[in-house]
Amino acid sequence: MAEHAAVAEYHRGDMDIHAQQATFRSVMSATKWSSLVVAVGVLFFTMLFCTDAGFGGAFVSALVLSVLGVVVLGRGGSGH
Repeated sequence: MAEHAAVAEYHRGDMDIHAQQATFRSVMSATKWSSLVVAVGVLFFTMLFCTDAGFGGAFVSALVLSVLGVVVLGRGGSGH
């Protein structure tokens, strides 16, 4: 078999992972905020079409969920 002289020897914990960490944080942030948008949309259309609340009730419900979601998700805890 051919020797792989150009491949560096692996040392556990020596790899720079800042790019991977930044990508992971970006994906988690996009997932978090898009989940809030979907939840608000589902609530709005459910209230609009499946209840007698009408547009005003649906709008107020969606607005309340939006504000609560931004407050809760915007805390930005340290994570792991």
